Amino acid sequence: MKQVIFIGGGYGGINALHQLINQGIPDDVEITLIDRNPYHALKTEFYAIVAGTKADKEVRLDFPNHPKVSYLFGEIVEINTKNQQIRLRNTEENVDYDYLLVGLGCEDNYHGIPGAMEYTESVQTIAKSRQASIKVNNLPAYSQVSVIGAGLSGIEVASEIRESRPDLKIRLLDRGASVLSAFDDKIQKYVEDWFRNNHVDILHHSNVEAVDEGIFYNNGEGIESDVIIWTAGVRPNYLVRSLPFEKDRHEKIIVNEFHQVPSHPNVYIVGDCAASDYSPSAQLAGIQGEQIGTILSDILHDKQPRKPKDIKLKGQLGSLGKSDGFGNMYRQAVTGFLPRLAKSGVLWLNKRH
Repeated sequence: MKQVIFIGGGYGGINALHQLINQGIPDDVEITLIDRNPYHALKTEFYAIVAGTKADKEVRLDFPNHPKVSYLFGEIVEINTKNQQIRLRNTEENVDYDYLLVGLGCEDNYHGIPGAMEYTESVQTIAKSRQASIKVNNLPAYSQVSVIGAGLSGIEVASEIRESRPDLKIRLLDRGASVLSAFDDKIQKYVEDWFRNNHVDILHHSNVEAVDEGIFYNNGEGIESDVIIWTAGVRPNYLVRSLPFEKDRHEKIIVNEFHQVPSHPNVYIVGDCAASDYSPSAQLAGIQGEQIGTILSDILHDKQPRKPKDIKLKGQLGSLGKSDGFGNMYRQAVTGFLPRLAKSGVLWLNKRH
């Protein structure tokens, strides 16, 4: 019996699994998905968990039910590519694989800044987002929240908290001269105007040097804050960084056109763990997952795998609360209610899928 193991039930892993199910799983194949959570979590909505505008249940989806698919829920502690085994915490039995899909996602990159890991809140997992939500929503009126990092995650977290808690003081720290450096000037100006009109302070040219409890040091100045949320960069999961595979300068594993590790073609890498010409996103991981599902299906059916088509992304969307947003849609910069509506539509399609 061929053992196909998926580690990580994020956008890439779940799309690959759906593709395999849709194309038919051979009788001599068993698939096991391993994840720390007994559900697929919609990571693009974690900012709403932090702000308290969405309940936990709204960002959780059940894994598909299929007789050839089983699930193991727990924390992975080792990926042994030499013996082709996965080891989980609190168990003596290893999980053997013939084919492996690695989709463990990313974690915060603290850039070696002292105290950043210990004294800031995170939005990288649903568990950490819950912790951040407790901190934010237990604050008394007029408390200060600081969001370090003005990329897409930081923008969505700060704007959602502002809409959820108009009584709080909110500041956003940006390393550059303008927020959202990956977007064009029109969107940058629109978002900055939104924050200005909604009384969110933006500190440009920030350089956070250290963090302690209730305070961070920016360009040599100690600034107090009741809650500090870190959205200033990510890196691949530590287990992925420890794998003996060639990586790019971002510590992501280099793969071939079939999303395989060249030295280990039975190992597939997806999403934030895989080197790519594109910036990491749920959309990218989902497309990669669909392609891997098709490739694996061909191989498991003893067919020559079809070469994947070039990836074409439809754009990137962001929210500013519940009724405003921004994004690049088919290479056009759009702002206002339309991109916010489009993002809600994408979320609805994900849930329906």
